[in-house]
Amino acid sequence: MNQSENILRLKSGRWVDGFIPEFAEILDRCHEACFRFNSLPPADKAGQAAIIRNLLGTTGKRFFINRPFNCDFGFNISIGEDFRANFNLTILDEADVSIGDNVFIGPNCTLCTITHAMEPAQRNCGQMCARPITIGDNVWIASNVVVLPGVTIGNGAVIGAGSVVTRDVQPYTLVAGNPARPIRSITPEDRSAQDS
Repeated sequence: MNQSENILRLKSGRWVDGFIPEFAEILDRCHEACFRFNSLPPADKAGQAAIIRNLLGTTGKRFFINRPFNCDFGFNISIGEDFRANFNLTILDEADVSIGDNVFIGPNCTLCTITHAMEPAQRNCGQMCARPITIGDNVWIASNVVVLPGVTIGNGAVIGAGSVVTRDVQPYTLVAGNPARPIRSITPEDRSAQDS
């Protein structure tokens, strides 16, 4: 998609008027695609994959997104190989959302790049800005997690259930809580015992 000056301003972190018709048209198109994706029969895997490939910016060859799934723009989202998302993933992608390979996202999670003005008069006039979210390879985001604008989650990190991630997460770190805080490093001792 050829991105307009308004989209580029929004993605660059500058404050913009979120109520302009261009943004409403993009939202409408994206929400229509999400509706079609969410309405397909469960057995129609090819149809589901085709909608997602057309909706998102880039995808790996293999991915699984359980429904319902919703996003705002779609084209700002890139997912790597073997992406797995459970029920009710919401991505508010007014800025770029980059997701690496082998990422697992549990049910009822939100990735949110957008923020609105704190001052009521500005907020009521539609003032908003967006900051990107980056998720590395081999990340597990457990259920009911919210990732806020501008956050980077490093490779191999684990985000505990119910967390609100307000700041960057270091690679191979377990974080949890609201706001999410480091609990400990993930080490080879975390390897599960194999059944004999």
